[in-house]
Amino acid sequence: MSTPIIEINGLTRRYGKLDAVNDLSLTVRPGRCYGFFGRNGAGKTTTIKCLLNLLRPTAGTVRVFGLDPAKQEVAVKSRLAYVPDAIAFYPWMTVRETLNYVASFRQHWNRETEAELLNRFDLDPKQKVNALSKGQRTQVALIGAICPDPELLILDEPTSGLDPIVRREFIQTVIGAYQAGDAERRTVFVSTHLISEFEGLIDEFTIIEKGRNLLTLEADVARDRFRKIQVRFAKEPPPLDLAGALHVRRDGRELELLVDGNFDRLLERLRVHAPESVRAESLSLEEIFLVSGHLKGN
Repeated sequence: MSTPIIEINGLTRRYGKLDAVNDLSLTVRPGRCYGFFGRNGAGKTTTIKCLLNLLRPTAGTVRVFGLDPAKQEVAVKSRLAYVPDAIAFYPWMTVRETLNYVASFRQHWNRETEAELLNRFDLDPKQKVNALSKGQRTQVALIGAICPDPELLILDEPTSGLDPIVRREFIQTVIGAYQAGDAERRTVFVSTHLISEFEGLIDEFTIIEKGRNLLTLEADVARDRFRKIQVRFAKEPPPLDLAGALHVRRDGRELELLVDGNFDRLLERLRVHAPESVRAESLSLEEIFLVSGHLKGN
């Protein structure tokens, strides 16, 4: 099997008495778009900073391309690109000077991609970066990350400053095109709270809470496992055995159940009472994230 692009084993990062990341393990294989989900303060950015050797782990190990980023930092960083949540540039530079500066650190730079993205984002290369909006600075950072054609693209809330139209275009077109350029070699590791907008790209994901791994699944497996059942009865529903449902919402004659892996059993119990209608569908990744808190005791 090929070497994992990212391999985290038992990662712990402590600030004083606070464990920002606590015994976290995950593996990202080549060519995947991997989602890293969690609430604000869950430990996502701390984990990413450990991958980039911006922070040293308190315990556990991290490997990127099979290498230790603390000991082989240049070898690791030459093969990846990173876009943080907070973007900062030298304020006296223009967009053109900023991209040239970023390109000077790279062995390869795709000028065709650069020109295409500048045009798509309607950015003026002559404009000073300190005159750009937050969303425009994010766009410049994204161009700087994609043009080297890195093997690994690490994104920490990459679209938080973009308007909805540009955001959707970036996610569907830019990231999709980045991976399509060399699908087996190019990997995306994205931390985001805008899960719904990455729905069609995510292959696998990890949800963390308070620094711990709450759930790791292939996206297709997750959609098959987590279901929503909507049931309507002809009259007020009788007492029902709904043990095993993650969440139940009642509204008059209607019930909505969110289930985890026991879909058939619960559906059979409901149908015994001859409901007027039954509808079932898979949960989206965002809905799975929202109900993941119910898994704490499992």
